[in-house]
Amino acid sequence: MGVYTEVNGPAGKIGVGDGQPLLLIGGPCALESKEIALTVGRRMVEITRRLGISYVFKASYDKANRTSITSYRGPGLKEGLKTLGEIRDELQVPIISDIHDYTQAAPAGEVLDIIQIPAFLCRQTDLLVAAAKTGKTINVKKGQFVSPWDMVNVVGKLRNSGAKDIMLVERGASFGYNNLVVDMRSLPVMRGLGCPVVFDATHSVQLPGGAGGCSSGQREFIEPLAKAAVAAGVDAVFMEIHPDPKHALCDGPNSIPLDEVEKLLVKLLAIHKAVQ
Repeated sequence: MGVYTEVNGPAGKIGVGDGQPLLLIGGPCALESKEIALTVGRRMVEITRRLGISYVFKASYDKANRTSITSYRGPGLKEGLKTLGEIRDELQVPIISDIHDYTQAAPAGEVLDIIQIPAFLCRQTDLLVAAAKTGKTINVKKGQFVSPWDMVNVVGKLRNSGAKDIMLVERGASFGYNNLVVDMRSLPVMRGLGCPVVFDATHSVQLPGGAGGCSSGQREFIEPLAKAAVAAGVDAVFMEIHPDPKHALCDGPNSIPLDEVEKLLVKLLAIHKAVQ
């Protein structure tokens, strides 16, 4: 049995894994406004359809793990899910967002097609169980402090709680203070657990807390790391995308500008086809 997962979206099922198109999960880090979200989403729908890449729109309704208490978090659960539902209806693509507490799982599951578990919370049993019970595809970001082989326990919690469709995300591991490093060995290790693997190309170049009151990042390394991950056989790439990263309210330093995404996707698609 190969590595395969399905995502049920508004326009039907999307296959992720062996023999499937490359998947892009992308959008603004936080849901800043419906207008910015749709600017990104509409453009990415057009590009991915033309290139033959599957697409899932991403934006967080609440970023509960921002560095500073004054940092922008998003519109919150109720308003954010309402906006994400409207974006889903217009774009007709699957939607993904994070949950940070087990009480958010049920309402999020009524709107989202994929429920994402943040890296810092990937071992939280109650959160994983609640997410699994929604019946939705679960996307778990491997914690910066967790080895890839220890993700077997995360997968076990989800599967034992009823989850059938699971994806795992590599987003860098802590490498001293305010720094991350990507161990490419983690990609085949996690794929060996039977789950499609997503490479988070933008959070992997983040410098957590590196700007004092907020995180910094090294955007120039998004492309080489993404190309290396696709060459290593990942099934999907995750990117935070913004029309104007310098003025983004969240994670601007490690977001990719909207007008640079297509050029990178063309390169990644060529590598993906060669690997397949």
